Amino acid sequence: MTRQSSKSYLFASRRAARLVACAATLVLGACAQPWESFQAGEPVSAVIARLGPPREVYTLADGTRRLMWPTQPMGEVTTAVHASADGKVLSVRQVLQPSEFYRAQVDKWTEQDVLEHFGQPAEKAYFPLQKREVWSYRFLQDGQWYQLYHFLFDDAGVLRGTQQSPDPLHERAGGDNMVM
Repeated sequence: MTRQSSKSYLFASRRAARLVACAATLVLGACAQPWESFQAGEPVSAVIARLGPPREVYTLADGTRRLMWPTQPMGEVTTAVHASADGKVLSVRQVLQPSEFYRAQVDKWTEQDVLEHFGQPAEKAYFPLQKREVWSYRFLQDGQWYQLYHFLFDDAGVLRGTQQSPDPLHERAGGDNMVM
């Protein structure tokens, strides 16, 4: 192969790689997540028609409802719909993510608050020496790190602390729990 033809081949290979990368970006960008497919004001029945019946429904103190489609205990996503009393969507979002976890207020929230916001946990454990019940939720941090977010409750059911740790379910030799 001549020097000129090898340069042409290299240029064509790089161009093809760029085209493939652009096409993949467009295809992945077109895949809307369930929580991105709905708008405020739509009837909740439209969400249910698309996602199926919710696995969890909570009536909140203000009369609104929280409907949830969790993938726990093994998944990292919970789609939550906040709905008005008259059945209209107020918001739809994925609640198993740091920005949502950080809303939890230590010494103020109770088990019921955590349940209404995040749904049933992936795991529950009780540590008698600390007198703490721990609820753990699987999530994917930054789209690449499998993590657990833990809520620690006292015996009265009041949130006393939170922690984050790697999810041992996804640990591999060498300690890497990154999505590949």
